[in-house]
Amino acid sequence: MKNNFIQRTITGIVFVAVLVGCILGGPIPFTILFALISALTIWEFGSIVGKSGEVIINKPICMLAGVFLFFGFAYLGVAPGDSSVLIPYLFLVIYLLVSELYLKRKNPLHNWAYTMMSQMYIALPFALLNVLAFHTNVTGSASEYNPILPLSIFIFNWVNDTGAYCTGVLFGKHRLFERISPKKSWEGSIGGAVFCVIAAFVMAHFFPFLSLGVWVGLGLVIVVFGTWGDLTESLLKRTLGIKDSGNILPGHGGMLDRFDSSLMAIPAAVVYFYIISLV
Repeated sequence: MKNNFIQRTITGIVFVAVLVGCILGGPIPFTILFALISALTIWEFGSIVGKSGEVIINKPICMLAGVFLFFGFAYLGVAPGDSSVLIPYLFLVIYLLVSELYLKRKNPLHNWAYTMMSQMYIALPFALLNVLAFHTNVTGSASEYNPILPLSIFIFNWVNDTGAYCTGVLFGKHRLFERISPKKSWEGSIGGAVFCVIAAFVMAHFFPFLSLGVWVGLGLVIVVFGTWGDLTESLLKRTLGIKDSGNILPGHGGMLDRFDSSLMAIPAAVVYFYIISLV
């Protein structure tokens, strides 16, 4: 038990340090890190869905497609409007669909479904981090990298998880979604939201380029959609009959286990900022 706690602690510190360091380190470390994370998460997804023997997806091509999509969105962040950069990605998706015609596998429909899920569920959310990271300046002549918005997604997720866990342990009585995650409680979820509102006040103080109201709104969006992301991955694992998505992070499971909340929180944050820009 003690060794496992030490292992989890060391892994958690290194994980957070690498993530925060690469996001704050600039657009190049940010792009390399999350392109790699996208590829590893897709590989892990392909491995767990293939354990039943009923599903076979082309993991190397799915990974390559995810990396191309991330780099494509990153390039669009730097040079908005040049959508031709996404053409290689489209070729890869077409290949993944057409190749099933010739492979003569048992259930091509399932293979297609999980192949496209690897792109919609994993590749696209990570690629959308670039929408948060790159912004056209006031003059519209160039794009600027802002690490705070993508970093804030993970900060709010970590605060929500920690607040929900502590509050749930102390006060949790009413199950939030017992069929999928018996340990989650409404009290924990509310506690996570309170902690995120407090975190939003801190973010507004140190990073006033967004108003307090916008920071609070973002925090609450992350609470709701991050929780749904966590539950979605729990449903996936329960359906597949596994406890952890992988073991790449000692003591913390796999990449999906670490980024499950973010996979739904990132697209929700992009939609949130799009909506408030229209107001």
